[in-house]
Amino acid sequence: MPAKRRVAQLLMLALAVVVVMGAYANVGLAMDEKIPSGMLTYGLSLGGLMLAAYLVLAKFAPWADPLILPLVTLVNGLGLVMIYRLSEADSGLPSAKLASPNTQLLWTLIGIVLFSATLIFLRDHRALQRLTYTAGAAGLFLLVSPLIPGLGQEINGARIWIGIPGVGQIQPAEFAKLALVIFFAGYLVAKRDVLALAGRRLLFIDLPRARDLGPVLITWGVSLGVLVMQKDLGSSLLLFGTFIAMLYIATQRISWVIIGILLFVGGAVLAGLVFDHVQQRFEVFLNPGDPELFVKIGGSEQLMQGLFAMGSGGILGTGLGQGHPDLIPLAFSDFIFAATGEEIGLTGLMALLMVYALIVERGLRTSIAARDPFTKLLAGGLSFLLAWQVFIIVGGVTNLIPLTGLVTPFMSQGGSALLANWILIALLVRMSDAARRPPPQAIQDEGLTQVFQR
Repeated sequence: MPAKRRVAQLLMLALAVVVVMGAYANVGLAMDEKIPSGMLTYGLSLGGLMLAAYLVLAKFAPWADPLILPLVTLVNGLGLVMIYRLSEADSGLPSAKLASPNTQLLWTLIGIVLFSATLIFLRDHRALQRLTYTAGAAGLFLLVSPLIPGLGQEINGARIWIGIPGVGQIQPAEFAKLALVIFFAGYLVAKRDVLALAGRRLLFIDLPRARDLGPVLITWGVSLGVLVMQKDLGSSLLLFGTFIAMLYIATQRISWVIIGILLFVGGAVLAGLVFDHVQQRFEVFLNPGDPELFVKIGGSEQLMQGLFAMGSGGILGTGLGQGHPDLIPLAFSDFIFAATGEEIGLTGLMALLMVYALIVERGLRTSIAARDPFTKLLAGGLSFLLAWQVFIIVGGVTNLIPLTGLVTPFMSQGGSALLANWILIALLVRMSDAARRPPPQAIQDEGLTQVFQR
C-alpha cells in the first residue's frame, strides 16, 4: 500500500529537517556560544516548505519513490546552514558579503513552488515526447541567449548570465540543460535503431556508420561553441557528456563513448591553444602551486585556498562553525564543497557524496523499472546529468579536472541552479510514480469473465 510508504517518507523528511536544525544550532554554538536567534524561524520555514512538497507529492504522485524528497531536503538544508555560516564569518573578501541565507531560503520557496507545479500540471510525463523538437529549439535558444546584445551580461569573465529587471541575473543554461535532455530522449527513441547499426570494425570496436555521426558532431560543435563564445567550460562539458551517456543508454555501444571522449578532448585542446581563457584554466590545473598563477587575476588562489581548507579539515573536520571558509573566494557559490569539507572533514564529505549517490541511484532505478523507452532514456539522462554535475564540480574543487564554474547542486547559493534542479527532481518523481504504479487489475467478476470466454 502506498500509505505505508508515505508515512515512512514523512518520517524521513522530518528526520532530515531535524538534522539540518541540529547543524544550524551547532554553527551558532561554535561561533557565538549560543543558539542562533533565527533558528526557530528557519526550522519552521524549511519544515513547512517540505511539508507542502510532501502533501503535493502524496496527492499527485502517491506511488513515487519515497527516498528522493527526503534526500534532496537534507542536501538543500545543509546548503542553507553553510550559507548562514558563511554570512556570519568575519571575512575581508568582497564576495563574502554576497552570502545570504534569507535569499537562498526564498529561492528554495520558489523551487518548491516549481516542484509542486510540475507534479500538478504534468500528469503524464510521456506528453513531453511530443515536444521533442520544441524542447530542442527552446534549449538552444536558452543556451545562446546570453550572447544577445543588451540581454546577456559578462560576470567574472564568463558571459553566461542574462539580466531581468526586478529579478537580477539568471543563468539560462541551467534550464537549457533540462530542455535539451528532453530533446535528446525524444530524438534517441526515434533514431536509436539507426544509431545502433554497426559500420567498420577497428581493432575490437565496431564503429558507427559515417552517416550516423551527424548528431554527435552537431552536439560537439554546439558544446565547443559554448566553450569558446561564452567561456563556459562547465556547461560545455555537461551538455556533451550527457548526450554521449544517453546515446550509450539508447544504443548500448561503447564506440559512441570512445568517439565522444576523443572529440571533446580534441576540441578542448584546440580551444586551449587558441583562446587565452581556456589555456589559463589548464595552466591552473597543471600548476596550481605556481606563485605567479597564485597572485594572477583569475589564477589559482581560489583553488589553492580550497585545497588548504580541505587539508586542514582532515578526516573528521574542524567542526561546524570552527573552520576558516572566509579565506576562500566565492565560498558560498563555486567552492561551497571545499568550505563544507573543512568543517565536516573527509568523513562528512563522503557521507554527503553518498547522499548524492543515493539520489542518482533512485533515478537510475526508475529508469530500469520504466515500461517505455522514452521514460527509460529521460530518467537515465536526468540522473546522469545530476551525477555528472556533482563529479565535475567536485573534480574541479579537488583539482582532479580543470575548474569549470559549475555549482554544487542544491547547496550553492544561486537561484537558477536551485530552481532547475528542483524541476529535475519533480520530473524524476513523476516518472518514478509511473514506473512504480501497479498495472490495472484484471476484471474479477465471474459473470463478465464467462461472457468474455464465450
